[in-house]
Amino acid sequence: MGAAGTADANWEVRTIMETMLPVLTVLTVVELASGLVLDTFEGTLLQYPSLLVLVPVTIGMAGNLGSILAARLSTALHLGLLQFGPENDALVGNALATVALSLTIFPLVGAGAWIVQTIVGGSELGLGTVVLVAFTSGAVLAILAIVVTFVTTYAAYRLELDPDDVVIPVVTNTCDVLGVLVLFGAVRLFV
Repeated sequence: MGAAGTADANWEVRTIMETMLPVLTVLTVVELASGLVLDTFEGTLLQYPSLLVLVPVTIGMAGNLGSILAARLSTALHLGLLQFGPENDALVGNALATVALSLTIFPLVGAGAWIVQTIVGGSELGLGTVVLVAFTSGAVLAILAIVVTFVTTYAAYRLELDPDDVVIPVVTNTCDVLGVLVLFGAVRLFV
């Protein structure tokens, strides 16, 4: 079969189902576990509503950071521009950009959560505490998103899977779960 035949096989419903069904099944179980972890912190979230405001934003931003990086790496892989190694300037540059985005946006997210909660019903926590929790969560999540994205992209490459099918769902779901864990780790440290 020629190159065109191989490319056509990747777009068949059966091939897509065989690749994605196991991945999505595992990710569903992982997301359920994340919900259980979130449930264990219900008391803390109800006591400090500004942290409750942070939960969906932190989870979403973690997934967004990972998916942006995953999309860039998948595109570079398809174009033949990606080489795995510390000497690859594009790889290092994308990692640094992810960290810079995180360190810029998460303090703003924390301040926004505090402002919204203060307007809506008053905040039990000070602005500095909420921003510190958000900033710390963002910094840790950026590093974790980079590691998860690099490992997932490399695994897809080595297993000859289409990174567009596998990498972004794995990275966003994993970062969602890590977002919950890291946020509550930061809460335990600073609240």
